Amino acid sequence: MLTTDSHPTADRARYDRATAALDAPLAIVDLEAFDDNAADLVRRAGGKPVRVASKSVRCRALLERALAHEGFAGVMSFTLAESIWLAGSGVPDVLLAYPSVDRAGYAELAGDKRLAGAVTVMVDDPAQLALIDLARDGGREEIRVCLELDTSLRLLGGRLRVGALRSPLRSPDRIAELARSVVRRPGFRLVGVMAYEGHVAGVGDAVPGRPVRSAAIRLMQQVARRELAERRAAAVRAVREVAPDLEFVNGGGTGSVQHTAAEECVTEIAAGSGLLLPRLFDHYSSFSGRPAALFAQPVVRRPGVGIVTVLGGGYPASGAAGRDRLPTPYLPEGLRYDPMEQAGEVQTPLLGAVADDLLIGDKVWFRHAKAGELAERFDRFHLVEGDRVTEVVPTYRGEGRTFL
Repeated sequence: MLTTDSHPTADRARYDRATAALDAPLAIVDLEAFDDNAADLVRRAGGKPVRVASKSVRCRALLERALAHEGFAGVMSFTLAESIWLAGSGVPDVLLAYPSVDRAGYAELAGDKRLAGAVTVMVDDPAQLALIDLARDGGREEIRVCLELDTSLRLLGGRLRVGALRSPLRSPDRIAELARSVVRRPGFRLVGVMAYEGHVAGVGDAVPGRPVRSAAIRLMQQVARRELAERRAAAVRAVREVAPDLEFVNGGGTGSVQHTAAEECVTEIAAGSGLLLPRLFDHYSSFSGRPAALFAQPVVRRPGVGIVTVLGGGYPASGAAGRDRLPTPYLPEGLRYDPMEQAGEVQTPLLGAVADDLLIGDKVWFRHAKAGELAERFDRFHLVEGDRVTEVVPTYRGEGRTFL
C-alpha cells in the first residue's frame, strides 16, 4: 500500500522550495524515499541478494545508489546494447532479461574478454544460440547464458492463461532439453535460470473500491505462487542435472519479493519499480512504499473556475491502454483530469476546487504510472534531500542512450 512519512501538503511545500529557482517541466527523485524503499526491498528479500532492474530506473546514478545499499548485487538489463554499455562503465554483473538479435552487440561481446565475463544473455530457443554464433564475427570469448522459464498460470487444461506471453520453456523437460543444447555447444556456458512471475509481482491485489476484484486477484496469486513454486523447483533440479555449477536462479519482482525469496531454489530476487514506487504499485496488501519519483508541469492557463491548464503531461505508460496507464495528478491533492481531454500532448486541463488556489507558474506534481518510462521523458533527474536539490544527474536519455 502507498505510505508517506510526512503529510502530502508538507511534501509539496518542500518540493516547491527545492525547485523554486527551476522552471518546469522537470523531474525529481526524493532520495530519502528512494533509500527507504531500497531498504524495504532488502528486508523483504530475507537475506537473498536483490538484482536491480535497470528498466525501472534508467539512470546510472540511481543504479549506482541502489547497488551501494547492502543487499543489492548486480543489474538486470533490458537490451544487449545497454548491457554492454553498463558493463563497459564498470558494472561487473549484468543479466540481460530478454533475448536479443543484436548481431553487432554479440560480435562486440564475443570479442571482448571483460565484457563477456560481465554480461549474461537470455535464451529460450536454440535458434537464438545459432544467431549468436553467426554474429560472433571471429570473436572467441565464451558467452554466458541464462534460460528463462515460463511462469504463467494455465487453468482449464491450458485453455485459460494468466500471465505474460514470454518464454516457450514451460516444463522441466523442455528447459532441460535446451540446457543440454547449451552445454553441448562450444563457446557457451550455462550459468543461470530466470523465472519472472509478472502476474504476481506486477498486479496489485488491494484495489480501492473493488473488493470482489481484489479478492479474485489474491486467490489467483495464491494459486499461481503455489503452482509456480513446485514447477520452478522441478525445473531448476532438471537444469542442475545438466549444469551442476549453475550460478544463480533469478525470480520475483517488486510485488512478490518476500514470496519468491521463500522458495529454496531461488538464489536472487529481481526488483526495480519498488525503488521509485510509481502509481501502479500503490495497491498491494503485502508491502508498502513511498513515492520517490515525481515530475512537475507548470500552470500556464486558468480557463475558468475550478480549472487550471498545465503544459504537457501526456506521458502514458506502456501496456494495455486504459486510464491506469496515465500519470496521476498528485500534489496539490484534489486535482483530476477533464474526462474529455485527459492527459494532453502539449497541454492538460485539470479540474478541482484546489485549482482556484493555483497561480500562473505554479507547479503541479504528477506520478507516472510506471517507473523507468519517466526517464524517457526527461534528460535529467533533480535529486532532492529535504527541501534542497543536492545533485542533478542525467537519465539514460540525458546520456544520449535511448535503447528502445
